[in-house]
Amino acid sequence: MKLTLSSILRVAGLALALLAATAHAADLLDEVRQRGSLRIGLEGTYPPFNFRDEQGKLAGFDVEIAEAIAGKLGVKPEFTTSEWSGILAGLQAGKYDVIVNQVAATEKRRETFDFSDPYVVSSPQLIIRANETRPMATPADLKGKKIGVGQGSNYADIARKIEGAEVKVYPGATEYLQDLATGRIDAALNDSLLIPYLAQKTKLPVKAGAPLGAVESNAIPFRKGNPKFKQAIDKALADLKADGTFVKISSKWFGRDVSKPPQAQ
Repeated sequence: MKLTLSSILRVAGLALALLAATAHAADLLDEVRQRGSLRIGLEGTYPPFNFRDEQGKLAGFDVEIAEAIAGKLGVKPEFTTSEWSGILAGLQAGKYDVIVNQVAATEKRRETFDFSDPYVVSSPQLIIRANETRPMATPADLKGKKIGVGQGSNYADIARKIEGAEVKVYPGATEYLQDLATGRIDAALNDSLLIPYLAQKTKLPVKAGAPLGAVESNAIPFRKGNPKFKQAIDKALADLKADGTFVKISSKWFGRDVSKPPQAQ
């Protein structure tokens, strides 16, 4: 069979397209192992989950969990910090492979990202000033009140459903906790696991308010279409729980196993 120049070019084009499709279909796990590092996005300003210690080094529960996961994958952890308001967009843009930063695995987020198995179970809770005497136990109590939340957070979605409340959006927890302490807002809404740390480790004049919303699961998001990567991340988490590493890290920061709801302890 005689091949013409056009047929040769057509075959070459098909071969290139096949190679491109194969490269595009490569699983994130292969990329991570070839690179030798797991790129991890987090805020770095969200204690006790992730923050800078006195030496400027990243520390906290999520930092140690991320380091342990990278170890199970046989690669090094590589951290990138981002304000919460842009952290999911950064993942979508490929700035990092995963986010380990208490991301609630909501149905809306699952439309854009795949998630690991849950690794933390917690619930939304109000944070109020230590000298607060006004009732703030029900949605009706919050009518007319200013509530601080992080931009793009599930807490912002919850707060917006409170009839008559004024929701103020901030880049992250640091900013709205400062405004709460100085009286610029009446309450804030965040993870119930954050509040004991604030009371014990910071000088902020705040305390726990009422629970607000259902118990939810936090997990590790990553780009869709990477089944081998998901399997590897889930196995790493399962292995950390099986060998006692997860409970050890969790107990260090929270005094209990946060992969289970408090009532199950």
